[in-house]
Amino acid sequence: MDPRSDRRAFIVRSASAVATVVAGAGLAACGSDDAPPAEFKYGVASGDPLADRVILWTHAKAADRSDPIPLTWQVATDASFASVIASGRIQATSDTGHTAKVDAIGLAAGTAYFYRFFDEVGSISPVGTTRTLPKADATSVKFAVFSCSLYPAGFFNAYDAAVKSDAQYALHLGDYIYEYGAEATGFGNADAVSLGRVVSPAKEIVSLDDYRTRYAQYRADPMLQALHAKMPMIAVWDDHEFTNNAWTGGAENHTSATEGDWTARKTAAARAWHEWLPTRPDSSGDLLKIYRRFDFASLLTLHMLDTRIEGRDRQYDDFGDADGGLSRDATALATGADTSRRLISATQQAWLIDGVIRSNATWQVLGNQDIMARMWLPASVLQAQNAALASPTAQNQAAVSSAISAYLGAKAVRASAGAGALSASQAALLSTTTNPRLPYNLDAWDGYPSNREAILQTIKAQGRRLVTLSGDSHNGWFANLTTLAGEKVGVEFAGTSVTSPGFESVGLGPLAGSLDGSALAAQLGNAAIGAGLGLVDDLNYVDTVRRGYLLLTVTATSVKGEYAYVDTIKSRTYSVSVGRTVTVSDTGTIAYA
Repeated sequence: MDPRSDRRAFIVRSASAVATVVAGAGLAACGSDDAPPAEFKYGVASGDPLADRVILWTHAKAADRSDPIPLTWQVATDASFASVIASGRIQATSDTGHTAKVDAIGLAAGTAYFYRFFDEVGSISPVGTTRTLPKADATSVKFAVFSCSLYPAGFFNAYDAAVKSDAQYALHLGDYIYEYGAEATGFGNADAVSLGRVVSPAKEIVSLDDYRTRYAQYRADPMLQALHAKMPMIAVWDDHEFTNNAWTGGAENHTSATEGDWTARKTAAARAWHEWLPTRPDSSGDLLKIYRRFDFASLLTLHMLDTRIEGRDRQYDDFGDADGGLSRDATALATGADTSRRLISATQQAWLIDGVIRSNATWQVLGNQDIMARMWLPASVLQAQNAALASPTAQNQAAVSSAISAYLGAKAVRASAGAGALSASQAALLSTTTNPRLPYNLDAWDGYPSNREAILQTIKAQGRRLVTLSGDSHNGWFANLTTLAGEKVGVEFAGTSVTSPGFESVGLGPLAGSLDGSALAAQLGNAAIGAGLGLVDDLNYVDTVRRGYLLLTVTATSVKGEYAYVDTIKSRTYSVSVGRTVTVSDTGTIAYA
């Protein structure tokens, strides 16, 4: 039997077994005999590993009491805790929502450990496993990459699947929770009642208590608990840890007249995020500063960004324009006005570039909330699609199909016979002058093209191998990272959501083959795979239907992304399969399987 397949059961058994060990060792004999035992309802977690330390987390509270809970934490090299190599004392208090975390230092690089917490009367947490960052001679590292976990939409089967994989570290790229209420017509709530996943509190969360309650509900989920107990997590937030389409000075889903001051809400949300996730807060004490860096030996430097709260200007699609902000975006880019708009601050950008320059690692990896690649669609298709979404008549739907077929047909002719074989109408379709490319999502990096361009040009000048990991979109993507002039600088792996609905929820699920050009495989064979022959020039692969996670393996010579999908999120019984494997070599070649 695969020993990984019963990991959660092992953790439960270990927690029960070590209770006897602790009591027998006399470690729990210091408390009052009548003190109520602590309950560890939300398990344990670890995160933000470094070569010599890792953050350990738990939640401890005695039933019907809010007293501080003194805890002992231990780190050992064995499951029976016969070889404890680090320990200490900490308290879980109401000031932190009864959460507790500690930076366990003095650990060895590239080493797996067991850890636990217990109170003064013998109540013991589940046992977790964690690991430090790799030793200098590490030859590979493996990540499970997640984003967008909407509790009412379905079960967290993607987390469970990752627990059963051989991933060593978890990366969460944001939307760990969602802020929405329990209205039956609300986003992702259609099956919440039948699945037993109605959110709490039932209203949209705004206050610190609201956010704490929502995190507690998520962290009570057994699949999420198992993930945290299995491996350390490195996380950044996106908008839904605050509210939809947030930016530095506000959010699309925040109304001050009814929901209070934005800064107060933002501060409460950030505080709850740090309380409930195993993060290492910035040494400045600023809870809103979460960009940070991790060196995985000489293999990769992981730069975790904040593209949401720290420096973002208001989105162009948040001004109520009839065209969704496209004219604002195009005008600002053409006139140079866009150069002052930022997705990340100048301070964070300087920090990122300095880190890239100083790094000696083979790969520079950005952990990033939003799609960074240019997801630009031809105007002929985007206009037809927008008309069909506004009025889904048979005539409008047929117009979309016609526009897509015409554009892909032109690309197929050019790919197989050359530009000289194009008809005048086909040449016009492929011309960016007569048929301009337009971004479909101005909340992503596409809404801040000059900020992106400055970063890509600087990294290009340094000659570094760039890989971006992204979330937010709810779909699985692999794309080239190119400058505005079309020069390739790196690649982007964007994982699908854990549960949040993707393109399929608005009837766009069948678009995948047209978006990435794989629809032309019947005509062109394997030459259509990864060749940029779809509606989006820089897009090489997309899945617009399935939920899951990305399994990323990094070595000195390659980065391999396996898009792992679960067949359902509506049942706890599921199967998992790999939809596409993409391997990028250090020489720049890309293989698809």
